[in-house]
Amino acid sequence: MKKALIVGSGIAGIASSIRLAVKGYQVDVFEANSYPGGKLAAIQGNGYRFDAGPSLFTLPKQVDELFLLAGKNPKEHFEYDRLEVVCNYFWEDGKKVKAWADPERFASEVASQLGVSEQGIKEVLTRSAFVYEMLSPLFMHRSLHKLSTWIGPQALKAYLNLGKLGLFSTMHAFNKRLLKDPKLVQLFNRYATYNGSDPYQTPATLTIIPHLEFNLGAYFPKQGMHDISISLYQLALSLGVRYHFNSPVEEIIVENQWASGLRIRGEVVTGDLVVNNMDMVNAYKTILKKQVQPKKLLEQPKSSSALIFYWGIKQVFKEIGLHNIFFSEDYEQEFAHIFRQGTIYEDPTVYINCTSVCKPDDAPDGAMNWFTMINVPNNQGQDWDQLIAKARKEILSKLSRLLNADIEQLIEFEEILDPRSIESKTSSSQGALYGNSSNTRFAAFLRHPNFSTQLKNVYFCGGSVHPGGGIPLALLSAKIMSEEITNLKK
Repeated sequence: MKKALIVGSGIAGIASSIRLAVKGYQVDVFEANSYPGGKLAAIQGNGYRFDAGPSLFTLPKQVDELFLLAGKNPKEHFEYDRLEVVCNYFWEDGKKVKAWADPERFASEVASQLGVSEQGIKEVLTRSAFVYEMLSPLFMHRSLHKLSTWIGPQALKAYLNLGKLGLFSTMHAFNKRLLKDPKLVQLFNRYATYNGSDPYQTPATLTIIPHLEFNLGAYFPKQGMHDISISLYQLALSLGVRYHFNSPVEEIIVENQWASGLRIRGEVVTGDLVVNNMDMVNAYKTILKKQVQPKKLLEQPKSSSALIFYWGIKQVFKEIGLHNIFFSEDYEQEFAHIFRQGTIYEDPTVYINCTSVCKPDDAPDGAMNWFTMINVPNNQGQDWDQLIAKARKEILSKLSRLLNADIEQLIEFEEILDPRSIESKTSSSQGALYGNSSNTRFAAFLRHPNFSTQLKNVYFCGGSVHPGGGIPLALLSAKIMSEEITNLKK
């Protein structure tokens, strides 16, 4: 039996272990932390439970597919519900919008609350579906680094519609032209943050993202987001995958352009192939430092990071749902601070994820668990202690003002995650959540392929490589990678 060695047990590493086990490999996964899941972890304390990382769940079929591959019924191992309301939006002037999952209802809500035409919403969502249809088969499901992707009917279809795919405009310019109303433009600009980008720089191709929420649906796992990694980890174990925790890899051992194994605590573990789920930049700086370095990729600007306060709030707010956004009054300045000045704007947009709305045992009776996050620059050596203290004060002031309550007095549990701790806990270069930034029209082509161009049996998966960050794309990276392995020969 051939042996596969996987470095890291983020969600893509777990998915890779399942796919390779199904292919008949004996799979060993080596993880530096004491738990699987990477960013998809959980925090508990004082009667509260929080999903520590990703909080939005789309394209659940990517998870279901892994159970089906293993011959199991997904519903018996992992359950989720489709959301009726995707997000609640709040502005300083008191305006509120409830983003219903049904596009017609959402358009009606926007028309009612903001006094704008429903037509702009419908056009944006129709176009988002069109871009998804054109690009997802190429950019999400296949390697961009293989000639076969660029020939054939699907590629030709995309070529013929190139002018309609948003490559030559920014997300903001597109939204402003189609939607006009500043609040509505801001609402749709925020989708740039789903891969750590700036809507004033990133191409309008990223207007593909709303399609996932409104046309395909947003979901909530019944046991919380952490259950994605736990259920898949249990599936991997049932297939005979062996996980080794507290086992940081020191080196991928290479002989004649062939990876023969891993060095862990000075000892060598041999295998027939190696899959790297560590952040691509950090992998080349550490476990692949003796190999040829892809300098252009390593030097690309990184995505934004996050500052998260996990707050146990001893009061229930009826206006707070699962997903909530409290907008900045100057969105352009907020992103200029993040991407150009490397600091935090004085009026940041605040996101609250409150899973106790859907899963009541995540908080004590009469309380709520607030995952309170703002987008921040990646770690470039800033004085984070000073920035965090200032941001905390501004966030509390904003929420207290908009919710008409003294929020600080309601906090009975708190933990903080910042770019430094994101970097140390997940090996994400500079604490960037999505690897390289997507702020240019060529960004998709500047991601590392799912295979090594130098080493014959080394492969890559995870949010720092193709097709990108976020749960669905990380899972797809494992799928693309496993397809590359099919014809492996020494």
